[in-house]
Amino acid sequence: MIVVLEPNTSKEELQHIARWIEDKYSVKIHLSRGENLTILGLVGNTSNVDAEQLEANEKIKTVINVAEPFKKANRLFHPDSSEIQVGDRTIGGEKLAIIAGPCSVESEEQIVDVAKSVQKSGAGFLRGGAFKPRTSPYAFQGLKYEGLELLKEAKKITGLPIVTELMSERDLDVFVEDVDVIQIGTRNMQNFELLKELGKIDKPILLKRGMSATVEEFLMSAEYIMAGGNEKVILCERGIRTFETYTRNTLDLSIIPAIKKLSHLPIVIDPSHATGKWWMVESLSKAAIAAGADGLIIEVHNNPEEALCDGQQSLKPTGFDDLMIELKKIAKIVERDI
Repeated sequence: MIVVLEPNTSKEELQHIARWIEDKYSVKIHLSRGENLTILGLVGNTSNVDAEQLEANEKIKTVINVAEPFKKANRLFHPDSSEIQVGDRTIGGEKLAIIAGPCSVESEEQIVDVAKSVQKSGAGFLRGGAFKPRTSPYAFQGLKYEGLELLKEAKKITGLPIVTELMSERDLDVFVEDVDVIQIGTRNMQNFELLKELGKIDKPILLKRGMSATVEEFLMSAEYIMAGGNEKVILCERGIRTFETYTRNTLDLSIIPAIKKLSHLPIVIDPSHATGKWWMVESLSKAAIAAGADGLIIEVHNNPEEALCDGQQSLKPTGFDDLMIELKKIAKIVERDI
C-alpha cells in the first residue's frame, strides 16, 4: 500500500503523518521523494489499514493498494529510476555501465593486462571471478583470496571499481572491505539467508537472475536485500534455462521493459553467459542497449583459447574495443552515454 501526499505538504506535516500511520497500524514507512510526488510506502501487514480514514487527511492525496508482493523494489513506491552510486561512478541514469573482464582471475599479468585494455576501450568497471561456482567439482574453482588480491592490484593500476562474485556469507567481511560491487550469481539468487546478510551492509549488490526464475521471483530476491536496509541493488539478466540447447542459455530481453515498468532498480545484461558464444555477444549487446538496459557485463580475455574458464564466450580485447565503438552509436540513438 502506498500513500501519495499533496505537493504542498511540509516536512513537519510529512513526519507527523508518517509517525501517525506507523503508530496506528504497526507498519514501517518507506519514504520516496520523486520530482513531482512524495510517497509513503507502507511495509508490513496492511490488511487492517483503513484507506478511507487515511484519505480523510487533507494532506493525503490518494491511497493505492499494491498487488505485487515486492514493495521496496516496486516502482509505485519509488517512481523515479534509481541510480546506484559506486565511488565516482553510477549504475543507472543516463550513462551506461559497462562492466568487463575475464570470467576468472588467473594471474597478475592476465588481470592487469585485461583491466588496462578494457579501461582504454571505455569500460567503467572491472569484472573478474576469484571464487568460481562450477557445475563440476573437478573444474577450476578460482584463485579465491589470491584472486581478490590480484583484482585489487588491477584496481590500483587502473582505478576501475571491482565487480566479483560472493559465494558464502563467511567471506562477507572481506568482500565489504575489498570489493566495490558484490555479485550474487544465479545459483545464489534464492539463498535467502545470504540475501538477508547482504541487506545489513552498505555496499552495491549485482543480483543475477536465477536460471529458472520468474520476474516476480527475481524481484522478490531483490526485496530480501532491500528489506534488510540495503537498497543499492542492481539487477542482472544472464539468460534463463529453456528447451533450447544451441546456446548456453536463452537471453530474455523482454525482461528489460518488464523491469522498467515494475521496478525502479537498474538492470544490466550479461550476453556472455546468456549465449556461451563469443560471436553472439556483439549483436545481443547492441539489442540490450536499444531495449533500454542500463549497462552490460561482458567477458573479455586476452587469450581465450587458453582460458581456465569460459573462453568460448569471451571477447578478445580487440573485439571488445570494436564492440565499444558500435555501442556508442546505439547509445546515442537512445539518448544514453558511454
